[in-house]
Amino acid sequence: MTEIDFFDILQGQVACFLLVLTRTSGIFFISPFFGSMNISYKLRACAALLLAVLLFPVVVKMYVVETPATVLMFAGTVAKELFVGWLIGLVGYITLAAVNMAGKIMDMQVGFAVVSMMDPTTQQQTGLIGTFLYNLTIIYFIITNGHHVIISALAESFRIIPLDSMLWNETLPQLMIDLTAGIFMNGMKIAMPVTFAILLTNVGMGILARTMPQMNIFVVGIPLQLTIGTSMLSMVLPFYILFLDVIFNAMYANISIALKALAP
Repeated sequence: MTEIDFFDILQGQVACFLLVLTRTSGIFFISPFFGSMNISYKLRACAALLLAVLLFPVVVKMYVVETPATVLMFAGTVAKELFVGWLIGLVGYITLAAVNMAGKIMDMQVGFAVVSMMDPTTQQQTGLIGTFLYNLTIIYFIITNGHHVIISALAESFRIIPLDSMLWNETLPQLMIDLTAGIFMNGMKIAMPVTFAILLTNVGMGILARTMPQMNIFVVGIPLQLTIGTSMLSMVLPFYILFLDVIFNAMYANISIALKALAP
């Protein structure tokens, strides 16, 4: 009776499908919407499997995949494919991290920093404004078919980076540094109207405290900050939606740049 080698079973189409499934699974770890902790991991696993089944015939027609010769080489290929899918999600996650930062800045300025709640999407304590802006961003992301763009980027990645052909490029670390710096820049831009309004309020309250020492500035100042902060936030929400279009378009462009940085 001949022995059956498990690695021999993985040769050919099965190995190719597993590599496609691995890259597809990468976006379900961290990407916006797909990587949300609100979605059950079982549902995400089923969605990754279904997406891999749909993409597998397309990938097979593009090129012939040469299966790695050893199990160790196959494990290295799996790690590379997982990194490609994870990178697509990471670029989207970094873009939305600017929204979380803007929310935290506004919470501190308005006075909601002492009130925090558990955000199930990130498993972290977030403020009221931060949670509101993040949920609004995810809703707008879905309405504008941003999740379709993520799937399209995943499908396009198989053309840009064929299976088992990822090459490290020195431009990728610099790109990630620029994206990380963009978190602070975009976060400050989003929070700037509310921050500036609270700054003017504090200046006015400081002048009032000097001219009327008998007035309890803390009793008047905190409700005033809440009122002005929430009013300014409601006024800038339409412009915030327009700003989301800008950062989403930048996110889609950055995903393409990141994939090309790993292209052979």
